[in-house]
Amino acid sequence: QVQLVESGGGLVQPGGSLRLSCVASGIIFSNYAMGWYRQAPGKQRELVAGIGSAGNTNYADSVKGRFTISRDNAKKTVYLQMNSLKPADTAVYYCKASRGGYNYWGQGTQVTVSS
Repeated sequence: QVQLVESGGGLVQPGGSLRLSCVASGIIFSNYAMGWYRQAPGKQRELVAGIGSAGNTNYADSVKGRFTISRDNAKKTVYLQMNSLKPADTAVYYCKASRGGYNYWGQGTQVTVSS
């Protein structure tokens, strides 16, 4: 049984930072591409950042230079370091694991950026 469990969300002021974590179980983590997505109220879910099994990364233009995705295969964990947060970053953030057409999602963690 595959499980992805996100944590680290919360309320932060504009300009602040948060670090999200996603711990995986039930998969050979190192073989999977991992991604962070977000969905704001009334909007479609969008890719924020992705990291391949080889460590290659990609980012949405809106977060380049502010967010960093990383992975620790020994801990089966993917991270999203978010700096210089803006109110527009407010959303539920989801972790996704992908390999060979198989996709698994976490339950999401709420990030709210507000003064």
